Amino acid sequence: MSFRARLAIAAAAAVALAVVLASVTVYVVVRSELRGTLDSALRERAAQVQNEPLRGFQSGDQVFLEPGPQLGGAPGYFQVVSADGETIRLPNETVELPVDDEVRAVASREREGYLSDTDVAGVHMRVITVPYFQEGFAIQIARPLTEVDHSLSRIRTYLLLIAAIGIALAAALGLAVARTALAPVRRLTGATEKVTETRDLSERIDATGTDELSRLAGSFNTMLAALEESTRAQQQLVGDASHELRTPLTSLRTNVEVLAGGRELPEEERQRLLHDILEQLNEMTTLVAELSELARGELEPGEAEDVRLDLLAADAIERTRRNRPDVHVVAELEESVVHGVPASIERAVANLLDNAAKWSPPGGEVEVAVQDGQVVVRDHGPGIDAADLPYIFDRFYRASSARGLPGSGLGLAIVRQVAESHGGQVTAEPAEGGGTRMVMSLNGRARKPPFADAAA
Repeated sequence: MSFRARLAIAAAAAVALAVVLASVTVYVVVRSELRGTLDSALRERAAQVQNEPLRGFQSGDQVFLEPGPQLGGAPGYFQVVSADGETIRLPNETVELPVDDEVRAVASREREGYLSDTDVAGVHMRVITVPYFQEGFAIQIARPLTEVDHSLSRIRTYLLLIAAIGIALAAALGLAVARTALAPVRRLTGATEKVTETRDLSERIDATGTDELSRLAGSFNTMLAALEESTRAQQQLVGDASHELRTPLTSLRTNVEVLAGGRELPEEERQRLLHDILEQLNEMTTLVAELSELARGELEPGEAEDVRLDLLAADAIERTRRNRPDVHVVAELEESVVHGVPASIERAVANLLDNAAKWSPPGGEVEVAVQDGQVVVRDHGPGIDAADLPYIFDRFYRASSARGLPGSGLGLAIVRQVAESHGGQVTAEPAEGGGTRMVMSLNGRARKPPFADAAA
């Protein structure tokens, strides 16, 4: 059974139950009112005769008063019952009300009066039995329930008809409600099936409204957008990596073919080819390592913790000084704690330093500052052309002036990825007096280390 059918059945059942309960309540209230009116009339009549002497009846030594017309006649029946069960009725009265132990108990004062239903000659009767003021007798007054039963029968018929119509309307409304309520789910299902069939992640569904299903549709659109962006980035990464690997692979293959050609080469030429092969292998190794770094940063962000940004920068500075002794690094590091992945942050700082050192002239100076969750790296190189500045953090982008320098074009892309994954950003701008100034800002939760003021 489909979810729509279950929802429609549930809605119809709820409305049908409400209709049935309302019908039963109406019937009980009307029945109580109709019978209550009759019971009140019987009590009033009984009160009129139970405490006054009656005459007109002879029962042994007892003489009773014949009641007035209002106590008998067509609308009702009157009967006196003795404690031993003897009945005394009006003249020419042929209806004899049934007498049982309870009636005799009322006559003998063993119980209070009561109202009851009984059948007399096939007629449904309502009977009141009360003790008479004279010891040893009880009075019974009865009225037929024919009119009441007929009215209740018609009411039952009407209520059953109303309940049936209500249940049918409830079923129809349940289907309409289910169809309307599940419309966003149908659209969501259709979009999912279309994406599955076509692999087109640009598919979107209407997410207007503020209800739960609209929010679900919005979340689905957000998920599709994220998947589309991830797929696009993946395709771009694969395409860019293929393009970047094609050049060193072609050059490497050419050099290997020359060396394997079997012809005699001068030693100097041979050494040059071997040196080129090693350079190309190193370039490919670096490229593959940085591609792995990018992929790992996207898929496995790592465990975040509170880290000292100034200490991470100090370690990266030491490595730069060892690897690039011809560049002088000037550091101004203030204590700063950020929440992030230590290895990723250190790699980003090292990439900024490597980029600055690459563009610095021999003996040049690189300035590094850490403060309030920011790392600022400034070099004194030729600077970045204004046309290249918006693209230097893109993957594999290399300015025209950098084509002859070693590098994969991924170092600054990794810096941007690390900054954004930590809720921050990285920017580059021309530095006053020449060179480039790059600023990496991590998340806004940068703070001083605990007890720093106390230690001071």
